[in-house]
Amino acid sequence: MITFITRRVLYSIPVILVASFVLFWAVRATFDPLAKLRLAQDPTALAREVERLGLDRSIPEQYFLWLRSMVVGDWGTSTRTGTPVLPLIGEALWPTLQLAFWGLLIAILIAGGISVYSAVRRQYSLGDNLLTGASYLGIAMPAFWFGLILIQTFAVWPKEAFGLSEPPLYFIGLNSPGQTGMLDYIRHLILPVAALMIALVASWSRFGRAAMLDALSSDYVRTARAKGVPRRQVIWRHAVRNSLAPFVTVVALDAAILIGGLVVTEQIFAIPGMGRLFLQSLVAGDVFVLLPWMIVVAVAVVLCNLIADIAYAVLDPRVRLS
Repeated sequence: MITFITRRVLYSIPVILVASFVLFWAVRATFDPLAKLRLAQDPTALAREVERLGLDRSIPEQYFLWLRSMVVGDWGTSTRTGTPVLPLIGEALWPTLQLAFWGLLIAILIAGGISVYSAVRRQYSLGDNLLTGASYLGIAMPAFWFGLILIQTFAVWPKEAFGLSEPPLYFIGLNSPGQTGMLDYIRHLILPVAALMIALVASWSRFGRAAMLDALSSDYVRTARAKGVPRRQVIWRHAVRNSLAPFVTVVALDAAILIGGLVVTEQIFAIPGMGRLFLQSLVAGDVFVLLPWMIVVAVAVVLCNLIADIAYAVLDPRVRLS
């Protein structure tokens, strides 16, 4: 197992390097980092910045200069805020990781439970059809619309209807100013996590149901039943375990996309995370933040796939042997 993990980690390094070069080339080809300076029409300052950033060199040379600066912790300075990029991304990454962690954890538990229930119970029963309809509704519902419904239903209406001094659930940020308590944190977390996980639960439950049905109709499950293995043991030890492998792959891919794709949820709930940072930097044309932001997301994608491969190998030992 250690050899398998080491090999997969070593494979990930060139993937990250190739991805970073492609992203660097794409950003350099589409964004001008000195666009604002050109408007000032100051040739001396422009020439100084061109030399400092190495923009008069070839793209590969610029890439290696940029990569060297990234490795030593010099990620540049944001043109929008005038602050170093590294702490800016670090501050934005923490709220996003919290949101993604709780959203993924709860979505996995709910989707897994629905998958097992829908597959084990009689197929196309009333409960199965109701869950199928709810899943299609969750997939079709836009995240921003569902988020606004949650805010109106669980924050605005109760406050107005019962004359409360504050809403039962908060919908701005992850903490009230000056508050660090767990209760305040949970009251901020419930609505954005619910808005985030609705589409995940809907799609994962459909995928998990199909994987469970496939496992339940396989030869090894029929053999286990013919040998008199108890039904509960057949379901949890054989069917659930074997249906987890493809389920883990889908979860890992969605988790990686989630790190950089929280733009809508973070914007609606005013959470200062990676999605909001991307949107603000894109509007301001802040290429010095956009490029490291994309690299962080690319690394997150590679790491999530690495975790999925390791989990896949744990669930199916044949992967390690091959």
